[in-house]
Amino acid sequence: MYFVSDRNGWWNLYRWDGHRVEAVAPLAGECAADPWELGYASYGFLDGGRIVIAVQEGPRHRLVVVEASGSVHPVDLPYTSIKPYLAVQGTTVALIGSSPSVAPQVALVDLADAVPQVVVLARSEHSALDRASVSTPTELRVRVASGREVLALVYPPTGSTTDWQAPVIVRAHPGPTDSCLLRLDWQAQFFTSRGFAVVDVDYLGSTGYGRTFRDSLYGRWGLDDVDDCAAVADHLLSTGRALPGQVFIRGASAGGYTALQAVAQDTPFAAATAVSAIVDPDRWAETVPRFQRAHAMRLRGGAGPVRAAAIQRPVLLIHGTADEVAVAEDVRELADELTSADRAAGLLLLPEVGHYVASSHRAGAALKAELAHYRSVMVDGATVSGGYRAASGSR
Repeated sequence: MYFVSDRNGWWNLYRWDGHRVEAVAPLAGECAADPWELGYASYGFLDGGRIVIAVQEGPRHRLVVVEASGSVHPVDLPYTSIKPYLAVQGTTVALIGSSPSVAPQVALVDLADAVPQVVVLARSEHSALDRASVSTPTELRVRVASGREVLALVYPPTGSTTDWQAPVIVRAHPGPTDSCLLRLDWQAQFFTSRGFAVVDVDYLGSTGYGRTFRDSLYGRWGLDDVDDCAAVADHLLSTGRALPGQVFIRGASAGGYTALQAVAQDTPFAAATAVSAIVDPDRWAETVPRFQRAHAMRLRGGAGPVRAAAIQRPVLLIHGTADEVAVAEDVRELADELTSADRAAGLLLLPEVGHYVASSHRAGAALKAELAHYRSVMVDGATVSGGYRAASGSR
């Protein structure tokens, strides 16, 4: 029986022969998807006793083959991101791959020979835009106060030179034990094509750095993740990349909680956008799908619920009315409390949209509202105290 375990500190593949357990291929990488998701297939069995595995190391993925002898070798592919949806037949593996300049595509990779043969079966509906000018991210490593290193992906404004300076949007990924990925991201391109830099932060708790790093966010949610995002923003300000008063933070789902807590603390962020945000970790632990409940329970105990009285910067809340994971009533209550406390807040409710706004038919409207939010703060100043203009269609 084959199974994945993180007993050595990384999600690795093991086998049990009925008497003992042995590691198939010990790797300093994650051979499984984020542990709070289900239904993925990150490895498969090739002919000849070989095994193919998708491995995540930080924001990058690679494909490796474990030979029958136990030796491991990487597969040279044009992808930096591989979805854990591997399907194997014979010596061929089907996968969904992408890179910073290639939209996701379904490909067959024949591993019969030393040089893999790649055949693209289907391309993303956005593949025609692959040839357009896009912002390519670079990796940034920032040392935080505790001595840890935080990795971020920095997308400069489209067409900018190496000495760019711009307003910056820091993005906190969902999960919160998900991760940022090195792949073509059209939401990032939406903002970089309009003069912004976008920065994805793999804060403490992210997948791709081992169990110790991932579990360290338990009981610290809303604190260490905020500190890491703020440290990256401070670095960009100190190096002259970011413009003072024009550094923003945004996040979706659990990342929305991080964004809201970031503007409830002493951070450099001038405003926040929270999409499908979790507002109260305790309440979320009751509404989250049952298989995620243990994960949600362990995350609690950090910053606690978002308190309207603590919010110090303008906030835009974007939420689907059909969201069953983070219920819309929570953001309605927060918006009302912010208004009563004379805090700058906008609320955009999206009818019949669930938890995943980015994949809904209202994704475009949400992006436009977010862009208007940042531009409004840039015009009005970072210390707006009241009368904040809500996005069109909000209340």
